[in-house]
Amino acid sequence: MTGGQYDGLEEEFLADLRRLGELHQAHLANGWSLRAAARAIGLSPTTVSEWLKGSRFPKQPDAFTKLIALLRTALAEARIDVQAGDRHLLNPDAWRTRHRAVAQQRAQAVSAGVRRAQATAVLAEVEVRARFAALPDKPRPVAAWTAQQLGVHPAIYSAANGAEGAFVLPDYVERDHDRQLRVRLDAAAANRQAAMIVVRGESCTGKTRTAYEAVRARLGDWQLVFPKEADSLLALLAADALTPRTVLWLNEAQDFLTGPAGEAAAAALQRRLENPGPVVVLTTLWPTYHRALTATPEPGKDSHPHARALLGPVVPIDVPGRFTAEDLKSLRARTHSSLTTADRTSPGGTITQTLAAGPQLVDHYEQAVPPHGPYGKAIITAAMDARRLGHASPLPAALLRAAAPGYLTEEQRAAAPETWFTDALAYARSKVKGVAAALGPVADPNGMGALPDVYRLADYLDHHARATRHSQFPPASFWTAVECHAASAAELIPLADHAKVCGRYRIAERLCQKAVGASSATALQILAELRERTGDTEEAERLYRQAADTGDISALEHLARLRERAGDTEGAERLLREAVDAGRISGLKGLAWLREREGDTEGAEQYALKAAAAGLLDVLRALAERREQAGDSEAAERLYRQAADACDSYALEDLARLREQAGDSEAAERLYRQAADTGSISALRNLAKLREKAEDREGAEQYRQAANSRFTVKSSSTITVKPDEDPEVLERLYRQAAEAGHIYALGQLAFLREKAGDREGAEQYVRQVLADQARTAQARATATTSAQGFQSAPGILRDLARWRAQAGDIEGATRLYREAIDAGDFISLEVLGQVLAEAGDPRLKRFGLKADGSVAEP
Repeated sequence: MTGGQYDGLEEEFLADLRRLGELHQAHLANGWSLRAAARAIGLSPTTVSEWLKGSRFPKQPDAFTKLIALLRTALAEARIDVQAGDRHLLNPDAWRTRHRAVAQQRAQAVSAGVRRAQATAVLAEVEVRARFAALPDKPRPVAAWTAQQLGVHPAIYSAANGAEGAFVLPDYVERDHDRQLRVRLDAAAANRQAAMIVVRGESCTGKTRTAYEAVRARLGDWQLVFPKEADSLLALLAADALTPRTVLWLNEAQDFLTGPAGEAAAAALQRRLENPGPVVVLTTLWPTYHRALTATPEPGKDSHPHARALLGPVVPIDVPGRFTAEDLKSLRARTHSSLTTADRTSPGGTITQTLAAGPQLVDHYEQAVPPHGPYGKAIITAAMDARRLGHASPLPAALLRAAAPGYLTEEQRAAAPETWFTDALAYARSKVKGVAAALGPVADPNGMGALPDVYRLADYLDHHARATRHSQFPPASFWTAVECHAASAAELIPLADHAKVCGRYRIAERLCQKAVGASSATALQILAELRERTGDTEEAERLYRQAADTGDISALEHLARLRERAGDTEGAERLLREAVDAGRISGLKGLAWLREREGDTEGAEQYALKAAAAGLLDVLRALAERREQAGDSEAAERLYRQAADACDSYALEDLARLREQAGDSEAAERLYRQAADTGSISALRNLAKLREKAEDREGAEQYRQAANSRFTVKSSSTITVKPDEDPEVLERLYRQAAEAGHIYALGQLAFLREKAGDREGAEQYVRQVLADQARTAQARATATTSAQGFQSAPGILRDLARWRAQAGDIEGATRLYREAIDAGDFISLEVLGQVLAEAGDPRLKRFGLKADGSVAEP
């Protein structure tokens, strides 16, 4: 039979059912209840009614034929003479035969549809398999992944844990953040949209174990895919491998979101999150990297727009570094020997760090005993310096070997055996407590085993290096090694930039010359700056122009500066306008100052207003200060007011100061109050002084208490209080803030100690700030001044140096300037270079320093 015949057979069946329904309506509707008939055959009245309307094919043949028999009996009892053409409709056996034929036809049609669907599915599956076969990292069931494969640190070894060298995974202690994560995973699993979850915590706090346990507990029947690097992640997303009910595992997400492919990976992840799920993108991140990737950039310096857009809307789940008293109670209820050992040896509740053997790993590095320890320590230190200064890729063995001599004494080099490097590698790769090594292998992204002759520094040692080597400039052998053996030309750029800001111009130039081959605009910029510094403005201009041609619009501002210096004001202005048109809003600041230097005060103010509207508030205030210094208080007040209207809180205080100087205490107080409402502590202190002048001691005390209270609760980035006439009170407050972890307070304590003549104490505080800032800084970042006036540690060193110089201690000042330079403070380099140039020695200003810190020769 054809498909059309099948359709006709069913249609005839339903048409006869409708005719049967008409017989019922014509002869039995008032005397014979469908409800009673339905009850008799065990079905609902609705079903029986739909049968007799021909709108539903009966799926219960026995009940259906029983209904036919009931209808026939009812018609007979009512003495209804059914026409001969309709009598076949009352034959249950005939209906049963017809029902069987139609049911068979329907089954055949369904079977054909199933076969078509199966064929389509097979083709789709073949396509998917082909697409997935090309992926270096493929999805697998969650249950197929071990904790070790997903990057969980093994715990401390003990005899009770089994064979030495085995992967130790102690009992898991669930804490508050675990419950938060599991709730988030439950919500993501129930959502039809893809979701991203960020688990944030410092090194060795248990981020990966937290994520691993939560996924196993909540998404145990899902698939999980773990790309090993950014290119693999991009391949996964391009292949549409994140099918519903898949976890994308991005352990240490900074490795995927930074570097050459980072922005492409972030953009691809954003697109996948816009598509249906349920899919979970589960990432772990250090707070340092999370801040760096989500922080609002300076205008015109946005290097992570896609990463910020990806991570910014996601509220992280923070993994604390310490166990609470309640957590420790839960831990002590367990009997696992690793947990017992960690509990016994972890003062302050740093259980996870001890479990990962972080402190022991540091001890293994710091206390490197002969015969092989010193050589091992040398290559580990070289790895530390490479990682913290921007070499993010795995480190080639050749680089470590070439760098090592500079980290050894002459005696150690002379005594080195022929096998010194093999022995050093063995020391660096030996696992402390059978858990973690300073240098670990790098998995082959295309198969099993490790890549030959490349190593990755342990995260905890990277963390340690940032706190202890922040102001150590690597030796000359290190720079020669990275020049010859860096993993790629792109790795040289952050290293060159660090060398430049530390005054090692020749090192920076060599690295940039090699990187220029990779068409790096940054390398061209650095080379141009170095040429400019040595006086070769023609070559500097050529390099800036080359950088601009590669798309680096910041180079236009440098070109403008050179053109103006050459007397070509028109050309300079044209270049700055071009930069602004290309989106470089800092060019507005350049245009404002160019007009100011040309004597066009009206034009300068117009550009300053445009800059303020774009978010660059300091230009208006700087122009106001210039007018004030020139004695034009009316213009100064007008500009301060415009800056204040653009939400510059500092301008409010400047306005208040001008009003106070003019004798308008009422207006001054009103303006200080507005500034205090924005969070300014100094405004509160000035209000206290105004109240004292008005002999309102009670009001003055209230403002002082408000300032002190705000100081103790504000974060370090928003404290703006400065030392005043009450140093004892301030020192007490600063100590309280420092104990709460506020870096700013440590800097202020340094100032107070210096002011009191305690130079040693001042320097100790500054080094605490340096260590803390370096610990949380990005690998290539130098400390900066925040938008709220927070002063960096190198900046504090610079101020201390200036005070020492003013006090006649030139040697002490130079030592502090050098320390600030090695910590990456370019301003100290400029200041010291200018001081030496004024003393008749321009070499530092023009040629910089050698690797060892001595002044370079022409």
